[in-house]
Amino acid sequence: MRITAFRKMMAEEFGEIRADMMARDHVFSALDNRTVDQALEAGVSTKEIWRAVCEAFEVPPERR
Repeated sequence: MRITAFRKMMAEEFGEIRADMMARDHVFSALDNRTVDQALEAGVSTKEIWRAVCEAFEVPPERR
């Protein structure tokens, strides 16, 4: 998945402002204690990041 598609999914699920804040500020243990932005910079796949976000915020399976 491209980063632009990932960012769009984040915005659709959480709202644009919350998605941006979450990507910048929320540290995910499943991403080795990194934020979404840090994980992207480190080269973690967007699919892995999306899975971590969905697990942490209990996104229903039909929207994952």
